[in-house]
Amino acid sequence: MKTDDGHFQFFSLRDPKIKTLHITWFAFFLTFLVWFSHAPLIVFIKEAFELSSQQIKALLILNVALTIPARIVIGILVDRFGPRHIFSMLLIISSFLCMGFASASSYEALALFRFLLGFVGAGFVIGIRMVGEWFPAKQVGLAEGIYGGWGNFGSAAGAMTLPTLALLFGGDDGWRYALASTGVLTFFYGIVYFRIARNTPKGSTYFKPKKSGGLEVTSKRDFHFYLLMNIPMYLALALLVYKLSPLGVALLSQQTTYLLWTVLALLFAFQTQQIWRVNRDNLRHGVPELEKYKFKQVAILNLAYFVTFGSELAVVSMLPLFFLDTFEGLSAVSAGLLASGFAFMNLVSRPTGGYFSDKLGRRRSLMVLICGLAAGYLVLSQITGTWWIWIAVLATMSCSFFVQAGEGAVFAIVPLVKRRMTGQIAGMTGAYGNVGGVVYLTALSYVDYSNFFLIIAGSAAVIAGICWFLDEPAGTIAETLPDGSVQLINVE
Repeated sequence: MKTDDGHFQFFSLRDPKIKTLHITWFAFFLTFLVWFSHAPLIVFIKEAFELSSQQIKALLILNVALTIPARIVIGILVDRFGPRHIFSMLLIISSFLCMGFASASSYEALALFRFLLGFVGAGFVIGIRMVGEWFPAKQVGLAEGIYGGWGNFGSAAGAMTLPTLALLFGGDDGWRYALASTGVLTFFYGIVYFRIARNTPKGSTYFKPKKSGGLEVTSKRDFHFYLLMNIPMYLALALLVYKLSPLGVALLSQQTTYLLWTVLALLFAFQTQQIWRVNRDNLRHGVPELEKYKFKQVAILNLAYFVTFGSELAVVSMLPLFFLDTFEGLSAVSAGLLASGFAFMNLVSRPTGGYFSDKLGRRRSLMVLICGLAAGYLVLSQITGTWWIWIAVLATMSCSFFVQAGEGAVFAIVPLVKRRMTGQIAGMTGAYGNVGGVVYLTALSYVDYSNFFLIIAGSAAVIAGICWFLDEPAGTIAETLPDGSVQLINVE
């Protein structure tokens, strides 16, 4: 793994960029630990509050509801104020939300804090900008893959440790102490991160958008394209509201449902106005040729993450039940362990996808990995109870490799589109991953397992074709320094 400045020495903490990578992936690890900390303890929570299945489903929906808009907002804040401040702030705020959930005394309080904890899921966006600032183009894919893969492991680590920790604390409130301990750890690490992290290497400039509130685009066609790409995010949020309505899990009244739909429509109108405000001068007076970029790059990455991370979110949610329903005589514990292999692959798969992108080409790697994903889900659609379980597990883990390697390949490209807007691009791309999860899980509620996997495979095949239109990052991207001079950043 040689680069222009030597080997990628993963354990060389004396190298400032390697140290930055380690402290940043661990910050992301903690956000996912906190975000999904309720899942392995849901049995204890259900018993403590005597919750119905509908109430449990509502908590699971609420857990992801805020993440879509939060990733957009956090992306804007990161580009404006820098990842050091925003990651520290998010860790500290999420620690209080986590402890609030742990100390909740009613279902209403549980639901409120679980909704607010969806904000924590935006932490992923912050590190994408941080890692992109510290690593050169030849290493950025591998570095982003390590950041994403190792950080994403926080959810699996929670599943492995929190139930045991709850039992060690003991008593009826053991689960509360287990949850609160993740909040305490996150609080102190937020302080540590602020003290250690730096936004850029010494002597480098942290480029900021000229205006905040939306992505800057460089043509009228891209402006309309951008507005169009915002619509699916609001539709996904409207769908989540529907799932919480009387026609879904009945957490909301019909009047509240209509009110929230109206709020979403107003937010879309407000965001459209903000996007126009940010881009008004560009559209009226034009943009220097040197600073132009194509919004289609962002749109294609959005769709690629829709099918990669979106399918992972959906499949991780249903896989234990899939094994339980497909293979007779399998216990719930065994089904959960077999299904955990899908998320466990993140440790290796994401870094591998980023490495392929660095070495074999951005577009080619992304297309091949999404095609592999499509083939993997096609195989999963054929699994029946007559299969040997170990073959089904092998097929699942093989599919998950392509899913997560594809995620790594997506975020190997994100920092190379437009440096000063990396946070916003990462935020929008990350939000599309959540949109994919909502869409695929909604599809699962109407079809059987086999057709569910076929739907993902078919959409992946279409998106792999769309990736053909992605432009390979080449040459340099231009950013303007505070004194008005232009700096060229190599992206090859």
